[in-house]
Amino acid sequence: MDIHVIKGADLLDHVAALRSVYVDAFCAPPWNEDEEKAVAFVERLPVNVGRPGFTAALAFAGPEVVGFATAWTTLSPFPTDRCYPQAAVGLGPDRTMEWLCGAREIDELAVRADVRGTGLAAELLEAVTADAPEGRSWLLTSVQSARAMSFYRRQGWTQATHPSPEGKGIVVFLSPRHPARHLAPQPL
Repeated sequence: MDIHVIKGADLLDHVAALRSVYVDAFCAPPWNEDEEKAVAFVERLPVNVGRPGFTAALAFAGPEVVGFATAWTTLSPFPTDRCYPQAAVGLGPDRTMEWLCGAREIDELAVRADVRGTGLAAELLEAVTADAPEGRSWLLTSVQSARAMSFYRRQGWTQATHPSPEGKGIVVFLSPRHPARHLAPQPL
């Protein structure tokens, strides 16, 4: 498989393929997202490609896109839409600002079911974080997927927040090169 890094609006040439991979990855257990989430993902793409530091990596098997990752630089002040408030509460205002603002934020990482377990997701993750500012990358994931949580840990990412008391919600992970990862309270 070949991985291509794209830094801007050229990603929009692949919208149909990205949507297809997104559906394959997230509309099945454990995510169980519906068609509306896939539509929302596609609708966000034109805005996302214009974000500062936008980077995408596409994995190709021949002409077919079989995986992708998207990322950008987290702005300051820290965003307040989507799942960002949960991350900010988990880290507190100072750590949120110091650890996440100005860092490379991984937005989506998805691979088709038939290529899972091949190392492709790890390659895509590395492709979008390789040139992160000062090695600072982070992501949010849901605790509903033990597989995703385990995957990030195997890649050397450090869980920096606790899930909610009910064991639901999101957690923040810091990349292996993030200078603050050793400051995250352990064990989690």
